[in-house]
Amino acid sequence: MRVPRTFVFVDISGFTNFTNENGDDAAGRLLASWRAVTRDVASETGVRIAKWLGDGCMLVAVDQRDAVRFCLELQKRSASACAPLSIRVGIASGLALLFEGDDYIGTAVNLAARLCDAAASYEVIIPVDQIENLPEGVVAVPHEPLTLRGLNEAINVVTLTGEATDVARNDTGELWTRSPFVM
Repeated sequence: MRVPRTFVFVDISGFTNFTNENGDDAAGRLLASWRAVTRDVASETGVRIAKWLGDGCMLVAVDQRDAVRFCLELQKRSASACAPLSIRVGIASGLALLFEGDDYIGTAVNLAARLCDAAASYEVIIPVDQIENLPEGVVAVPHEPLTLRGLNEAINVVTLTGEATDVARNDTGELWTRSPFVM
């Protein structure tokens, strides 16, 4: 079954060197701290952690705006959670094959992973032609086109910056949130 989703790949930049210089225990503490922050931000923004990838992760969102909110908030909180390191992020949206009930396969998944690989520290990048509707407070900054491994043509991308200001969302349409259930 193909489903429309937004995929996010996040990677901690410099993690291997940090591990070599500081040891496995320090790397484990840094990673545990960062993963805890990542879980919190995912929960707060409605984004699902699909899988952990060592010093990174793959996330899935039904709404691209939630994915963008997640990325920028995680970038901000990661400044302390994984200091002295930083994160880099790639975002892509599109149809993907829901595989064996809990994994995704498709061009959007591969593109998000390649964009993450190409991103610099502190960079969140997304293809220009995939931007649907950015949250208020988020700005798309021009970026040079990227030639990505496995793709035939350069991809026009932008870097996302700013802070989403329209983050309030409530499920007040659900029946269980309405009176007469108030006791």
